[in-house]
Amino acid sequence: MSNAELNEIVGILATIDPDNYAAAAYTSDWVPLQDLRRAMFIVMVGDMGTNGTVDFKLQEATDSSGTGATDITGKSITQLTQAGTDDNKQAIIEIDASELTDGYPYVAAVMTVGTAASDAAAICLAGDARFKPASDFDLSSVDEIVT
Repeated sequence: MSNAELNEIVGILATIDPDNYAAAAYTSDWVPLQDLRRAMFIVMVGDMGTNGTVDFKLQEATDSSGTGATDITGKSITQLTQAGTDDNKQAIIEIDASELTDGYPYVAAVMTVGTAASDAAAICLAGDARFKPASDFDLSSVDEIVT
């Protein structure tokens, strides 16, 4: 059993902040998987507009600005749809640093809202940090950690 706090093992490295998003694509922060070996990206949808859809996938890039961003094969969800009763659902994509192309150590999520505005958000929890604690890699927007 570990004596470490969970926030020392897993960091919050990327978000697409909760909002009512118009039909468009939104990209999370870029996560440096050279520092953390594994990540879990979670998309959360609330109420979706009539006939609304949400797609969610991962991309890799050469730097933290998203240079050379390309889709990662096999790292996308089945489309969430309002017609398919996917309101208030979540989906998860996991990735290991070993799955990235050489020279592309950064990963981000792309959430695409289609047809109608929908409530949605995404977060990336990353762990297996090369240097502990993982919370050292948290976004600056993490306001407080209570243990």
